[in-house]
Amino acid sequence: MKWIDAEDIGIALAEKFPNVDPLTIRFTDLRERVLALDGFDDDPKASNEPKLEAIQMAWHEEWEDAQ
Repeated sequence: MKWIDAEDIGIALAEKFPNVDPLTIRFTDLRERVLALDGFDDDPKASNEPKLEAIQMAWHEEWEDAQ
């Protein structure tokens, strides 16, 4: 996965952290969680606010569907 794969990352985060409301996570923490995902293989320096926001929204969508 790369930073631009927001939907795939969102799904992976929802599976790994099912009890975490993504909207309560700071972008710095979100970035660290993404970097720790199995299958994530991108330059850590390539993250930015729009990419993290897209990931957070994709994760939130998955999280809401599971509630």
